Order: sequence, then C-alpha cells, then structure tokens
Amino acid sequence: MQGASHMLLEEPFRLASVLSPAKPKVFPSLTKIVGTLGPNSHSVEIIQECLTAGMSVARFDFSWMDAAYHQETLDNLRKAAQNVKKLCPVMLDTLGPEIQVHNSTGEPIELKAGNHVIITPDISKALSAEILPIKFGDLAKAVKKGDTLFMGQYLFTGSETTSVWLEVVETSGENVNCLVKNAATLAGPIFTLHASQVHINLPTLSEYDKHVISTWGSCNSVDIISLSHTRSAEDVRELRAFLQAHALPDTQIYAKIENSEGLDNFDDILNAADGIIISRGDLGIDLPPENVFMFQKTAIHKCNLEGKPVIITRVVDSMIDNLRPTRAEATDVANAVLDGTDGILLGAETLRGLYPVDAVSTVGRICAEAETVYNQPLQFKKVMWHVGDPMPHEESVASAAVGSAIKVKAAAIVVFTFSGRAARLVAKYRPTMPILAVIFPRQGSDPSKWRSYGTTQARQCFAVRGVYPLMGSTDEAETGGLTKEEYGIKLAMSYGRSVGIVKPFDRVIIFEKIGDSSVVKIIECEG
Repeated sequence: MQGASHMLLEEPFRLASVLSPAKPKVFPSLTKIVGTLGPNSHSVEIIQECLTAGMSVARFDFSWMDAAYHQETLDNLRKAAQNVKKLCPVMLDTLGPEIQVHNSTGEPIELKAGNHVIITPDISKALSAEILPIKFGDLAKAVKKGDTLFMGQYLFTGSETTSVWLEVVETSGENVNCLVKNAATLAGPIFTLHASQVHINLPTLSEYDKHVISTWGSCNSVDIISLSHTRSAEDVRELRAFLQAHALPDTQIYAKIENSEGLDNFDDILNAADGIIISRGDLGIDLPPENVFMFQKTAIHKCNLEGKPVIITRVVDSMIDNLRPTRAEATDVANAVLDGTDGILLGAETLRGLYPVDAVSTVGRICAEAETVYNQPLQFKKVMWHVGDPMPHEESVASAAVGSAIKVKAAAIVVFTFSGRAARLVAKYRPTMPILAVIFPRQGSDPSKWRSYGTTQARQCFAVRGVYPLMGSTDEAETGGLTKEEYGIKLAMSYGRSVGIVKPFDRVIIFEKIGDSSVVKIIECEG
C-alpha cells in the first residue's frame, strides 16, 4: 500500500465536471467542524446560524475573557441548540504553560526590524518598544543565544503584521536581549510569547486551568477538555485524575499537540488521550515549515489506525477578514479530509472573524466535496492490517458492518450503543455514509442519572467523523411498547428521513450488541 493515493477518482475522470454546478447537500459533511465562540459568535442568533451551517462542537477558549463571559455564551449556545433541536458538545480549551505580556495601557507597540528589545520579568517596568515585561522569571535560564522567540496578539499565521520574530542575542541575569527580525505592530491587552523548541518550566495544567475546570467546567459538566501544550502522557494522566476528583469522570481529554515535546512523545500521548488536536499555530513555529505537513499526515494516520478522533486547526485564517478562503486554504482543508481528519477546528475565524457563519458553511462544503473522493477502500485495508489476525470479535463485526454497507450501497449505518464506543469503533473503518448512533440507557440504570450521563456520551460522539447520535429510551411511555430494536430503528429512520439521509427503499445496516455477541442486519426502508 506504499505510495497508494488517499484520493479515489472514478475513471475516466473529466476535469470539466469540476465546472458543473455543485449538487445541493441535504446533510452536513461527515467531517466535523469545531467552532470557537467569542465576540463575533456570542449571540443566540449567530450561534444558531453556525449550528445550522454545520458546527458540531462549540469550543470555549479560556486563554482570554473571564468565566462570566463564557457562561453567558454557553447559556446562549444552549438556547440556540434548543431552538434548532440539536445536541452540541462543549469543549473547554485550557490556557496551559503560556507566557503572556500584559499591555495595561492597550496602546499599540511599534517594533522595527534591526532594533533590540529587552524581555524582563520585572513587571514594574513600563511596556515599550525597548522593554517587554513578562510574568515568568525563568526565561533567561531556558533560552540561549540564537534561539527563536515569537510574540503576538494572536496565534501566528506567518503572514500577519501583528506578530514579531525575535532572535536571542544574549541573556543578562533575568533579562533576555533580543534582535527584532521583522517590523510589527503589537496591539491589544495581551501578547503571547512562544519560545521555539525550548522547554518552559511551567506546568501543563496551570493553577488557573484547575480553577476554571473545578468551577466553570464542573458546574457545566463539560464534555471535552482540550489540554493545551500537551507535552507527555503524564500530562493527560494528571488531568484525568483531576477530573475524577472533581466529579467529571466522563469528560473526555483531547491532547493538543503544539510543540516539539508533544511531537516527541506523540505515541504515548495518543495512547493516554481520548482524542488529538493538531494545533498548527504554535506547532508551525516549533517545526520548520517544510516539516509541518509530514507530522500532520503521520499523526492523522496514527490516530486513524487507533480509532481515536483527530482534529486539525488553522485552516482558513484569511476568512477572519474575508468572505472566501484563499485557494491554498481551500486545498489545505480538502487535503486534511483526504488524510483522514475527523474534524476541522475554527479559532479566530469564528471567534473574532467578520464572517463566522460563512466560515463554517464554506469549510463544510469543502469537506463534503473532498469526502466524495476519499479513498475509503485504502483506509479500510490499512486499519484491517493494523488490527491483525485473529481480529477481536468487536473489530470483526464493526468492520463487517462497514464492508456490508459499502457493498449494498447503504444510506446509513444504525448503531445501538450504551457509551458511544460501538459507534466510534464503526467510524474507525471510515464508512462513506453517516453513522446514526442510538444511545440507550444500560439495563437497571437510574433514569434521572442516565439522562445526564447519556447526553454526555451522545454529545461526545459529535466530535467523531460521520457519527450522528440520537438519545434512545427504554421508557414504555416513549417507546410505545416496541422492542428496543424496533424502537431504535424507528427513531433512526425518522431522523434519517427528516434530514434527508434515507429515502424510501434505501438500504440501512443495523449494528447492535446482544449479550456478548454483535449482530449486523440489513433492512430496507419502507416506501
């Protein structure tokens, strides 16, 4: 399979077909879209439009603004989700070991190429083009002559004039003397400092993060935590223990890889985490530009083989200010889909961008188009080869469900599950059709607790490629006396018809566990 293409084109492929009008999509892309909510996506109306446009996960970035602001945004999200009758998981993004320069006056700072600037931990010094005070006392111990530092108001795109590239000239006591490599205007109340390929002696899970998780996170039962600047598997284990101690045992952890340390320990981190976020902002600084694509492809490939969700960031930066992405950005999104990403994370594009709804819908259309030429047979074979022989029973049946769905050209795969695990296992084999996951309560579970637990499991499925969860029930008042299977199929078919997934006489695959066995069935939708 070496050298095989991730793109599948039917022959003969006519380039003229690219010019034909796109067929209207009746259902969102299989690839999920994470939207970061902020000033330009704060209101109920805008969030509702983002959900309708295809946003599957709402991200709350705690590196800026306070808990009260984020709570107001979350309350608006809940109203919007209720209005459009959709579940939407909440992702809390931690601050991590971030070094910040606070600009108390808010006045812009002009830095000119060739000048020198002193970075100092003496916060009594006034911020200027010559002095940059930081709240970290050990920078001079961590860096050496020739090291590269980046500073800016936002994560760095590499083309904006709001970030600056500094080269360490010398250290003097606690101060670091740097040469300014490019002209830039630093504007705003906070600048972020990133030291390329330098270990910063700060905890990955900061005291601020612990406070936010134990208060805001616990109060709102957040579904996913994005652990910023994950550097080792121990970082993940520390967070998991903290979640257990603060009544958040079901919250998933997505390790955010954004530095060379995380890259070096990637395999162990992948094993410990529930999912991976490839954060190309800072990662694009730590790695030479020519190496970023290789890590992205390798990391996505490893996540795919393990069946763990992987999300990439920083894809359509130009849509912060423009209605359309650049040609390179559009191709970048499509290539990520062809590589096998589960989701695309929009940061500034939806947080402060001028066109948050258009960013979601545009990325969704690109993803949907790329999915039509995704080489599913190749991915299927790779996962089968990785799992090996003899295959565990659950892997065998999950792969059989996907194989059957492909062969009979099924419109959807319906999975009955308690925790969402069965749906994620089916998604591992990358079916070309949606997976409708009906989440049922476990036998004997407390109905009041189940509603909370089950909703969490259902929402978390929204971060997995192709999975669309539905809340099932065993209450006779809701099931109308139908068996679990009859009720589950009826629920899935009703939803499928309402959103255009299934039509009369379409075939659908049913996957469920009965005792210790798993069963795959094929049914035909009624006319």
